[in-house]
Amino acid sequence: MNLPASITQHLNEADKRLEHHPKLQQLYRNCFPNTLETTTKLLDDGTTFVFTGDIPAMWLRDSTEQVRHYIPFAKDDPELRRILRGLIARQMFYVNIDPYTNAFNETANDRHYMATDDCNLSPWMWERKYELDSLCFVVLLAYMYWKETEDASIFDDACYQALTSIVHVIRTEQRHAEQSPYHFIRQTDKDTETLQNNGRGMPVNYTGMSWSGFRPSDDSCEFGYNIPSNMFAVVILGHIQDIMSEVYRDERLAASAAKLRKEIDFGIRTYGIVDHPKYGKIYAYETDGYGNYSLMDDAGTPGLLSIPYIGYTDNSDPIYQNTRRFALSFDNPFYFEGQYAKGIGSPHTPGGYVWHMALSMQALTADNDEEIKMLIDMLIATDADTGYMHEGFHPDDPTDFSREWFAWSNSLFASLIKMAMDKGLV
Repeated sequence: MNLPASITQHLNEADKRLEHHPKLQQLYRNCFPNTLETTTKLLDDGTTFVFTGDIPAMWLRDSTEQVRHYIPFAKDDPELRRILRGLIARQMFYVNIDPYTNAFNETANDRHYMATDDCNLSPWMWERKYELDSLCFVVLLAYMYWKETEDASIFDDACYQALTSIVHVIRTEQRHAEQSPYHFIRQTDKDTETLQNNGRGMPVNYTGMSWSGFRPSDDSCEFGYNIPSNMFAVVILGHIQDIMSEVYRDERLAASAAKLRKEIDFGIRTYGIVDHPKYGKIYAYETDGYGNYSLMDDAGTPGLLSIPYIGYTDNSDPIYQNTRRFALSFDNPFYFEGQYAKGIGSPHTPGGYVWHMALSMQALTADNDEEIKMLIDMLIATDADTGYMHEGFHPDDPTDFSREWFAWSNSLFASLIKMAMDKGLV
């Protein structure tokens, strides 16, 4: 598709700004518009379908992150507003089909990642992994667009229905074993692709937090309460409270969201913090409420590294700083180092792979300029001369990578370089 005028203007300005660094100039020229140029489809019904890249499906989470860096340009660009409004409408449409689904088809074409999944698949669903963060990203996109553009036309009946459903599901999953209809079984040898306990997940204790079947990486949760996703839920429930009060004038639902927000935050503070013998108090990645914890971090957003990015706290929070030191150390089982890179990977990709998204996120949440510049240099040096970012790559051989066409990774890198330009770091 043709780029909206504001994006073309920005890219021309960035070309001049980065002309002293030809490789970075080309990377930014490729990555910043990548979603609009290659993964965005304007549909006849006025909605926008944003697929993830090398997979023909639209993830609720990915599609938000793929366009997030465009939002600041939308206020004075009608064409860009139409694209974003259409995406918001499409996300709400999908949530109203099923709030437990993470990735959808463009049409009800009955295509699936694995048609044999036992999880009540429908023709609309590419994959039905319940990920709490997916619902959070839907709310975030609508809220950020509204605050940037002051365009309240997105808040129609379908949006109201979807936001109501999101609150209901998050509350239902506070008591997953007793109240939830959800299960997921995949016939695979890979433990991270299915839920234990006949598809219900391992038992959890009531904590106030909300259960999630899968992580932002699409791997199954080891323990049902994913702390970064619950932090994100605290943030977006505040957004729902604002929307219900200011737009829909529904004080009952606003109060329900506020109450749920308080309960989840209590759970995080009570059950989600571990006293680590080396780092002091840190946030766990997951817990079951019975005293079991997963101490790790994953490259997917939201993760522990991205806590300031999702808006739960800022990077001066001492518990976050302790957690960050843990996550960026070999005490995190998914932290890896090599000749060309060091950073966080994921059980979703081969052992030892570092993710470009984790490097971008580390820089976006850093509190010193030297770390940011070091990470930008690392990202530039590990694109394998493709001109784009990837998913995971081997830190001793960046030409050994996964996902040549992964728009979310390109967008997050673009967000970092835009921030660095605004701060005068590149």
